[in-house]
Amino acid sequence: MAWSVSKRSFGRYVNPYIEDIKRDLWDAMLWRLGFYAEETPREPPPANFEYPANLLIYDRAHPTAVWIGHSTFMIEVNNLTFLTDPIFSPYCSPVHFQVFKRRHELPMTIDELPPINCVLISHNHYDHLDEKSVISLHRKKNDIIWIVPRGLKRWFDNRKIGSVYELDWGQSHRLNDHCRITSVPTQHFSGRHLWDKNRTLWSGYVVECKEKTFYFAGDTGYNAIDFKQIGIKWPSIDLSMIPIGAYVPKKFMQPVHISPAEAVNIHCDIGSRLSLGMHWKTFRLSEEPIDLPPYELYLAMKERRLPYEAFLPIDPGRTINW
Repeated sequence: MAWSVSKRSFGRYVNPYIEDIKRDLWDAMLWRLGFYAEETPREPPPANFEYPANLLIYDRAHPTAVWIGHSTFMIEVNNLTFLTDPIFSPYCSPVHFQVFKRRHELPMTIDELPPINCVLISHNHYDHLDEKSVISLHRKKNDIIWIVPRGLKRWFDNRKIGSVYELDWGQSHRLNDHCRITSVPTQHFSGRHLWDKNRTLWSGYVVECKEKTFYFAGDTGYNAIDFKQIGIKWPSIDLSMIPIGAYVPKKFMQPVHISPAEAVNIHCDIGSRLSLGMHWKTFRLSEEPIDLPPYELYLAMKERRLPYEAFLPIDPGRTINW
């Protein structure tokens, strides 16, 4: 099975397993006008639903993960601390419309973070590359190593942020003798303006440390190739962070976002020992009820007869061991 490599067409990156998707302002307007509406609206979960899993006991002596919100995790392992797609701002867009406002309180601020060794950036959408958060992190902790997809280093250069390493799919960076970070394919797109669609790459990451290996999926749709390849190349992934939100309406979202059922597909494809849900509850970016993803995750795990403890939709601020 061949490993995916990034490809470009007319100077823009493309997804290798789907046709080029058209997602511009006009399509967003059509979505809001109901053009992509589902025939049967998604209902909220049953009253008093609780995900049927016992959360792991937190022990500071072992590797930890805390969900800060959206796609932002803090991972501590082997005396290293990582952040993923940090967004600490109250809004996930350059314009402060109410629809883009954070739906829960931050469990911690940038000032409350411990020293950060490395930040992983999956792509340049505003809800994953937040300028205010990046600049604040750089000012307060300016020895951070930044790992970004191909083409995105210039954005950091323009803000005079150093120690930025730009990776293509399959390329790696060694953080130290015991930690290697490898960029892996996702199925998504990039762009911060009307004119820069797919000018920079989008990525996930596998981080191999002396003690453990973790996988950060970034933002992605599902295909039956990329994630199986990751599972073959890294057969011992201890922790995965996988999106479970922003999947309705399916016709509009599915090529570049995943449902909880597709998140379970990725969990199985890569052979993850423990997965954590992300990309839900923090910002309302789609039409499913904001509390629906854990219930549909439960249904998908039940259908596959998988142990619920293997894929957890933890609350923001919750710290677990892995």
